[in-house]
Amino acid sequence: MTSSPSRRQFLAAGSGALLTLAVPRVLYAQAATDRRFVFVLQRGAADGLDTVVPYADPAYAALRGALAIDPAQAQRLDGSFALHPALAALGRLWAQGQALAVHAVASPYRDRSHFDAQNVLESGGAQPWQLRDGWMNRLVGLLPRRSGAAVALAPTVPLALRGAADVVSYAPSALPLPNEDLLQRVQQLYAPDAQLHGLWSAAMDARAMAGGTDARNRQDPVQLGRSAATFLAAPDGPRLAMVETGGWDTHSGQAGRLANQLGALDRLLDALRDGLGAAWGQTVVLVATEFGRTAAVNGTGGTDHGTGSVALLAGGAVQGGRVLADWPGLAPGALYEGRDLQPTRGLDTLIAQVAAETFGLDPEMARRTLFPMARRERALPRLVRA
Repeated sequence: MTSSPSRRQFLAAGSGALLTLAVPRVLYAQAATDRRFVFVLQRGAADGLDTVVPYADPAYAALRGALAIDPAQAQRLDGSFALHPALAALGRLWAQGQALAVHAVASPYRDRSHFDAQNVLESGGAQPWQLRDGWMNRLVGLLPRRSGAAVALAPTVPLALRGAADVVSYAPSALPLPNEDLLQRVQQLYAPDAQLHGLWSAAMDARAMAGGTDARNRQDPVQLGRSAATFLAAPDGPRLAMVETGGWDTHSGQAGRLANQLGALDRLLDALRDGLGAAWGQTVVLVATEFGRTAAVNGTGGTDHGTGSVALLAGGAVQGGRVLADWPGLAPGALYEGRDLQPTRGLDTLIAQVAAETFGLDPEMARRTLFPMARRERALPRLVRA
């Protein structure tokens, strides 16, 4: 992807903003404001317990076993939480007061289907398929507009960005990588056949040694961050972007794979900050996932689909240096359905608060517009600098 693609490479599309670590897909929206807002969606259910580690919780180490992050190797954020060692650049932002975490968060969705959970999060509904457009597209409609369409780099427009706001899109030539659910289904299909099962197991072993992805299909996250910054830093450029990252469904071999994923995310954020220059001071980046993962490690060194996770905020406009959590604990009686981190904060209301503070919107209007079915919650302490 370059900062000045040819006119023939653009196609009319729906609306919004997006990037992916596995396949570059970027959507942008313009608005007459100096603030920049970037939403990073971690498709596949990112593990919040090993991203922002509750090392002081007495149950954490026992539940995680070999997956438990050693707090001596991580950046301690306070007396209860530490940052995964792969997030070194985010840790530097934290030390500068430009990053924070909100833990034990989840959308209203309480089952464990990626597709339904992503639909709920992106549409802003309370149930799957309840709304047809996306909350980020509705956010565009709340902002003062200036001439020129939004710009999109994507083969398809994600639901979060579909709606009334028009965009122009560019689709790089690349195929998406298979997700973990598909791989598990194929494994189950091949299991009864001794020959196919052996071949499949050997292929999966090779995939794990390669870090779980095909390097030929992987976009350099540094270049991806720089490309996004090129558009966002322009005085008359877009002010909204959605960044989509895949590969977070860590059913097996999580330790190395999660470190790779978080490292790529960290490099992307660092490159975005460098590329934005002075505009970083007007930028808010929100990182979130459709649901979390089980509190306990499974039998293959991974974790399964869960509920509560963590949301991250970064940017020069973020009032950071904090972990905000109504921490429910990881004791057996505190876990959701006996297996997951219990969510104590709605991800939808968190997003609405961040959007309202970023763009100076009325908080109630933002909540009703972006997430009309969201239940009312007490607001968190201010997250974005006025």
